[in-house]
Amino acid sequence: MENLSQQQNANIMSYKDWAVTIFLASLPLIGFILVLIWAFDSNTSINKKNWAKGMLLLLVIYFIIAMVFLFVFGGLALLASLS
Repeated sequence: MENLSQQQNANIMSYKDWAVTIFLASLPLIGFILVLIWAFDSNTSINKKNWAKGMLLLLVIYFIIAMVFLFVFGGLALLASLS
C-alpha cells in the first residue's frame, strides 16, 4: 500500500514543473511542438499529458473562431470596398 502511495506522489508535478511547462508551451513554434510531444508521448506524466491535450483542444477552437471572424469581417470589408 505504501509503495502505491509513493508512486502516486512521485507523479505529482510541482509548481516549478508547471511554471517551466507553461513557459515552454508559450514559445511560438517550439511550444506548439512541445505540446504535441507532451500530448502523445507515452513517457509523459498523466497530468502533463491531459493538460497538453486540453491545450490542443483550445488551440483548435481558437483557430476555428479566428477563421470565422476572418471570413465574416473580411467578407464584409470586401463587400464594402466593392460598393
